[in-house]
Amino acid sequence: MKKITTLFVAIMAVALVAFKPVAPVTFKVDAQKSKIEWTGKKVTGQHVGTIKIASGEVATNGKVPTGGKFVIDMTSMENTDLDGDSRGKLMGHLKSEDFFGVEKYPTATFQATKITPAGAGKVNITGNLTIKGKTNVVTFPATYTMAGNTVNVVANGVKVDRTKYDIRYGSKSFFESLGDKAIDDEFLLNINLVATR
Repeated sequence: MKKITTLFVAIMAVALVAFKPVAPVTFKVDAQKSKIEWTGKKVTGQHVGTIKIASGEVATNGKVPTGGKFVIDMTSMENTDLDGDSRGKLMGHLKSEDFFGVEKYPTATFQATKITPAGAGKVNITGNLTIKGKTNVVTFPATYTMAGNTVNVVANGVKVDRTKYDIRYGSKSFFESLGDKAIDDEFLLNINLVATR
């Protein structure tokens, strides 16, 4: 009986070590290395550009991302496919009240509410995206890598319906007879977060 008890205790000790929960680790987003690329499409073509990330963090269980949030500096929004006056005119319009109203709303935020594993190096992320003071739920797939003190989370082609944030300028969903002046309701984001601890 004593041998059985000793064996049971030994097995339980090994099991506890094997299934010991991994301590959570939070990584701070490196604003200099992280970036967002945007694409806005219209009937006659598209425009692309960048936006800087001001701050953020990625929470992990030591192996997989489990949460996170970041702040987007809307005043840093730039266009990369036009030059000179054309670029200035476009950016002036995008930063105006017709679109993102960056003077009144200089930042946008994303707060993850659920992250589920979706295979090796893959997760599905659901969270609250706030633009112009309005918050909506968005869900998208992402990939991640963890190496030493760095975690990198990448999500490409994240679709955002601008009309849900009261950005209706040029939307054929709200205005008729726009013809080739119509602008797509959805814009796309490529998000690349680099975070360190």
